[in-house]
Amino acid sequence: MTITPDTKNWTWVLERPCAECGFDAGAVEFEDIPDLVRANAAAWPAVLARPDVAERPDEQTWSALEYAAHVRDVFRIFRERLELMLAQEDPHFANWDQDETAVAERYGEQEPAAVAAELATAAAAVADAFAAVPLADRGRRGLRSDGSAFTVESLARYFVHDPIHHLRDVRG
Repeated sequence: MTITPDTKNWTWVLERPCAECGFDAGAVEFEDIPDLVRANAAAWPAVLARPDVAERPDEQTWSALEYAAHVRDVFRIFRERLELMLAQEDPHFANWDQDETAVAERYGEQEPAAVAAELATAAAAVADAFAAVPLADRGRRGLRSDGSAFTVESLARYFVHDPIHHLRDVRG
């Protein structure tokens, strides 16, 4: 079964709390991002150990395994984007189609223990990368393929909503 792609522009989470998960990304302090990532990553092994981890709850919703693989890749992608912002002036981020990636990488068929380990590694790397950003570099800019502009600080807030939101998705 195919999931309907998510085509929403989620940048609005920087302006108001998410109505679905309640997380208020705009209220988060930059210094809290690494700890939020680490806490989120610490919750995924229990999710990935569930016997029904690969089962979709319905035809329009990813399984917990698919969400975990997505979160792992979100950690990787945003570390790459942060590194680009710190190394280049106003870099343009390549488009990343999360739904296409889920199909191409067969998220639902991946080994849960491997996803757990990879998610933990990717989370530690992105948490450490955000923790290492000097105050003077938090205003550096980057542009998403749709033209949305981010500073390092707004990218961090936008990014951290995603894994927090998806952990809520798999917990119900």
